[in-house]
Amino acid sequence: MDEKISREELVKIYNIEITFFDELVDSGLLHIQTENEIRYLMYEDLPVFEKFANWHYDLEINLPGLEVIHDMLRKMEDLKRKNRELMIKLSGISAHYEDI
Repeated sequence: MDEKISREELVKIYNIEITFFDELVDSGLLHIQTENEIRYLMYEDLPVFEKFANWHYDLEINLPGLEVIHDMLRKMEDLKRKNRELMIKLSGISAHYEDI
């Protein structure tokens, strides 16, 4: 069974507002599971939650800012992946022409 932590436990442990957690979920930045009307975050998603909590509380970044940063980082990772794929293709093409 997957390990999970309830929203209420997170609020106590991380000393955050419950509304902040709910806003992350409502905006699609966090994905949760609900059982018996209790919201749970999977342990594997804790690093993502911690990143958002740190940005919000330590750097005072509001929810729209978190959404923008998250989207930009996701796009950067996608561009890095595409760049690696193109470099692999390019090295294959250049190796082919060196053999000619």
